[in-house]
Amino acid sequence: MELLGSFESTYQPAHDVDVTETTLHIERLEDDLDLLQSCGISRIRYPVRWHRIESSPGVFDWDSTDRVLGSLKERGMRPILDLVHHTSYPRWLTEGFADPRFPAAYLEYAKAVALRYDWMEEYTLFNEPFSTLFLCGHEAIWPPYRRGLDHFLALTSNVLPAVAQASRFYAHVLPNARHVYVDSCERHTGAGPAGEEMAVLANDRRFFIADLFLGRDLDHSRPFIRKVVDAGFEDLLSMPAGHIDVLGLDYYAHCQWEFTSMETGIVPSPTPMSFGDQIFEYWSRYKLPCIVGETNIRGTGSDRATWLKYTLEQCELARDMGVPLEGYCWFPFIDSADWDSLLFRCEGNIDPVGIYSLDCDLNRQPTSAADSFRLASGGAPASALPAFQLQEPVATWLTGYLPDMSHWEWQPPAPEETRSVDLSELLRIELKIVERQEAVVEREIW
Repeated sequence: MELLGSFESTYQPAHDVDVTETTLHIERLEDDLDLLQSCGISRIRYPVRWHRIESSPGVFDWDSTDRVLGSLKERGMRPILDLVHHTSYPRWLTEGFADPRFPAAYLEYAKAVALRYDWMEEYTLFNEPFSTLFLCGHEAIWPPYRRGLDHFLALTSNVLPAVAQASRFYAHVLPNARHVYVDSCERHTGAGPAGEEMAVLANDRRFFIADLFLGRDLDHSRPFIRKVVDAGFEDLLSMPAGHIDVLGLDYYAHCQWEFTSMETGIVPSPTPMSFGDQIFEYWSRYKLPCIVGETNIRGTGSDRATWLKYTLEQCELARDMGVPLEGYCWFPFIDSADWDSLLFRCEGNIDPVGIYSLDCDLNRQPTSAADSFRLASGGAPASALPAFQLQEPVATWLTGYLPDMSHWEWQPPAPEETRSVDLSELLRIELKIVERQEAVVEREIW
């Protein structure tokens, strides 16, 4: 199974900066690619930064993109071009995915990319459409900061038909290239009657966007489909279908919730389904070749190495069950930044999730995860990778995963990768922050 590289690139419209700039990846492109290739990686998820290409409506500047993609091509690297990564749209689309100009602008941009880079072998037309539109339109986490089912469905109606149309265009003009459609790989349970009711709804909802995109299994008796119809969006169910060649499954520990009510829950779930079984569940539904499109854990280098071992082992088990799983992408290769506020703030806060860490000067530093990544990219099975004793808060987050790890031999982390326990962070896996001029709202997920 091939390992893939990646670099976080999400654009923050309010600050006019993206994470490739915050982490200096754009400035240190060649060094970063050297480092990635030194790990034996040639296939890579890589952004095409629409927000920089079309900074003025209808005016395309390809210079930077030509240089970057030209370097990848000269190196013999095989990019999966990522056209829109979360909120990475031009700033002049002031309402983001709610902007009425979005569909036409997106289609013109997507067409221009296809015609200019017709050598591409793989592409992602819109990264994580369910997760992105849910955070923008249902949870008010990202622009345009809308909340509730009606807004989520309105954003979906404005965005998804255009993405599906782009997929049909690409299938026609680039018949030998593959659409790698990626989204979150979820599964939920419930505690108590209300929690169980919410879990049923969430487990139906997690498939909604992919089902809609493919035009399949939109039975009105489904719990979430009933809500779509009741909300007045029945016409959305008849949108023309798109085309998918490869299903990318983006998996994190916070992809599994145990709901305790219709609004709250415990994350990560204390009783998670194994990742391998989740992969099998998605493949059984869609019968498409799969890749792990993203995974990481926020922790020390040794914690990341252990999560790498777990997820790779689960991929091996999924393949043993018959899943055509053809790739695994740790996302991102170097640490990200500012995800401690889910990109609301732009302070350059380093997010410890990469194969390589960033120090305070943004220099790339090796980790235990890098050692394991090199072994795995060289063909070593998961059984050959070390398991390090988990540290807090990761140890608490992953308690429910320990039964899947019971056969491992554990070793202590390296002294330089040990950390003292901060009890204020013990159970926090993610901090969602949304600010308004009139108030600050902080909501912790526990």
